[in-house]
Amino acid sequence: MIIVMRTDAAPEEITLVTGRLEELGATPRVSAGSTRTVIGVIGDLDGTRDVAWDTLPGVERTMPVTGPLRFVSREAQVEDTIVEVGGHRIGGGTLTVIAGPCAVENRDQLLEAGRAVKDAGAQILRGDAFKPRTSPYAFQGLGKEGLRLLAEARDELGMPFVAEVIDPRDVDLVSSYADVVRIGSRNMANFPLLQEVGRQDKPVQLKRGFTSTIDEWLNAAEYIYNEGNHQIILVERGIRTFETAARNTLDITAVPIVQALSHLPVFVDPSHASGKRSLVPPLAKAAIAAGADGIMVDVHPHPEQALVDGRQALPPEEFGDLMRDVRRLAEAMGRQLS
Repeated sequence: MIIVMRTDAAPEEITLVTGRLEELGATPRVSAGSTRTVIGVIGDLDGTRDVAWDTLPGVERTMPVTGPLRFVSREAQVEDTIVEVGGHRIGGGTLTVIAGPCAVENRDQLLEAGRAVKDAGAQILRGDAFKPRTSPYAFQGLGKEGLRLLAEARDELGMPFVAEVIDPRDVDLVSSYADVVRIGSRNMANFPLLQEVGRQDKPVQLKRGFTSTIDEWLNAAEYIYNEGNHQIILVERGIRTFETAARNTLDITAVPIVQALSHLPVFVDPSHASGKRSLVPPLAKAAIAAGADGIMVDVHPHPEQALVDGRQALPPEEFGDLMRDVRRLAEAMGRQLS
């Protein structure tokens, strides 16, 4: 069972509900978000079924949970979650484009890419200061200096930015700079990291693990939500299959499936899904046609010089072409850029 408190519920009203649950032998799990508190009820539920919870002060509604997901499911919340980032509304029918270099290499590279994606119509800048790489000898990012450069770019361009965190010890650092904190594919099942980002108040992008099922992905979101952070954006970025023609296989079916199962917004990352520049535009447009709430695209001013993932990065002129197609497609579908 889930007990949803009203947005104006007082702390003592929440305490009243949790105390009553404990008296009846159940265990309450309180998830206090920025707008409302949700109480998940686990353990012995027999004694709770005859209580008129809806009549208690501060309670908005109760609902049974028939599936494994407690908080991120459509059972828990019918309406779409809207995530606010720098004045942009993500989810609920809007279309958001995040773009920029996969990794921050230096100030000039970041600002050149940032100006290009902003001029083309992207709303949010991407760029990572910490890069988990397959090889320990590959470029790992600039760390704190990269975050400082991203903050400088935000001030100069007027664009919020998203950056990845890979270590629970760095969550406070990354969230003190970034507007959105991202959990990458390799860390989707890093449960201590999920819990740590769930305890900070910046929105969280959660990429699907490249070997993970949709159920595992949504349960990873539960870890974040359960810690009190309800501002979660899911990102499909391709999964590993037997096919080797592309870096990964974009699971486009995940978009409508997840939107049916969950109220959280769903993005698609066509760059990491394909690993090939030529495949990025068609996959991006396919994602929008499938109903994705947004796309995240790698853009580099000089892809041939990129220290990370240059083969999948669009040069600015090709990103501009993609954005013109995105606008036409969104208009045909009756959708607006956020």
